[in-house]
Amino acid sequence: MKTSFMGKILMVFALSFCFNANAQFFKKLAKKAERAAERTVERRVERESEKKTDQALDSVLGDGSGSKKAPRTPQENQGNLPSSTSGNQSSTGTSTEPSKGGPKTIEVYSKFDFVPGDRQLFFDNFQNDFVGDFPSKWNTDGSGEVVEISSESEKWFEIKPNSFYIPDVPSLPTDYTIEFDILANGLDNKTSSTAKLRFILDDSDKFGYGANAVYAYLPFCQYTPVGIGIWNNISGKNVIRNTVTADIRKDVLQKVHVSVAVNDKRFRLWVNENKYIDVPRLVPSGKIVSLKFEPVGFKDGKERLFISNLKVAEGGVDLRRKLISEGKISTNGILFESGSANIQPQSMGIIRQISQVLQQEKGMKLKIVGHTDSDGSDENNLNLSEKRAEAVKNVLATVYGISSNRLMSEGKGESEPVEDNATIEGKAQNRRVEFIKQ
Repeated sequence: MKTSFMGKILMVFALSFCFNANAQFFKKLAKKAERAAERTVERRVERESEKKTDQALDSVLGDGSGSKKAPRTPQENQGNLPSSTSGNQSSTGTSTEPSKGGPKTIEVYSKFDFVPGDRQLFFDNFQNDFVGDFPSKWNTDGSGEVVEISSESEKWFEIKPNSFYIPDVPSLPTDYTIEFDILANGLDNKTSSTAKLRFILDDSDKFGYGANAVYAYLPFCQYTPVGIGIWNNISGKNVIRNTVTADIRKDVLQKVHVSVAVNDKRFRLWVNENKYIDVPRLVPSGKIVSLKFEPVGFKDGKERLFISNLKVAEGGVDLRRKLISEGKISTNGILFESGSANIQPQSMGIIRQISQVLQQEKGMKLKIVGHTDSDGSDENNLNLSEKRAEAVKNVLATVYGISSNRLMSEGKGESEPVEDNATIEGKAQNRRVEFIKQ
């Protein structure tokens, strides 16, 4: 069939329109691909730049791969984990003598000003998990297991490099605190400057980083002080990226207690008794819901990292005003060694605030009341609670100079629980100290 002249013209117009439409479509597609490629290149350049910087540091400062010789780490501080056992593997670490520095004393912590939240949201010491298993209240895109360490009384969770670990913490409020213990093994003069533990606050519980996120990292490098890093993302844009000067090389060779306080946008961080970070506008306001951990840069199988006693609590506000206005406060932030009345040094922030109230309110008297969980007999728990209350009283008198005539102590054992003693979280809430104005 022959096509008319007019039909041919219409066909040409139709083909021309299709070609133009397709050209516009492919032009838009090319622009999108170009923008995506630019973003990918930017991210890759940023990662490679960071990687090259760390490699240069390793080479120049002496991680064992360059020509510079690393300074020798004191032998007494190397390797604090004699051995560890798990369901399916044994320790690969080197056994050496523990640090001769001795435990921290409460006097050392007397100016420690961290105050933990007073409403517990999450606690895990892996007490109910079997050795060799992945802990029941965590998630990961890698692997890990609960282990026992011969030099430590509690269980620990071994986390592996280049993986994310997400505890089942409820959605985070505006004001909250985070505490955990970290233990490392296998560190030496060849441990890379890239060996870090990032703890991340994020706007989702997915693996990776969201459009709104914050992280700080602890360095484990031994041949040079790397510093403590902070970083944030607000609506997809990096606003703060910095490394704060800090030398925690000796700290990370022993068990380290990390404390974090978030009050809306403000972010503070302590390592043992020292505060290293206090940034007023680091956290994306109202966006953060989850907590994550990400170890990076460790040599898997040689340099091992363990975490325990993770506690997240709402609050962390000034207890001084509450005690003055309400005449009573209750806290589970004063911690004791298991089964004893020995106060753990990181509890001094709360006791310090109580002392400040008593120093200001010269006529105030306080009753200090100790409470325990239900583990053990009623009689033992009653005695333990009395000793713990008396221990807090003694610290107020001896460390902060409060007259003992203004202080009374009492123990109530397990008789007045505030939560269910059948759960780890409930027991942690029931182990508390009350301060009551008289």
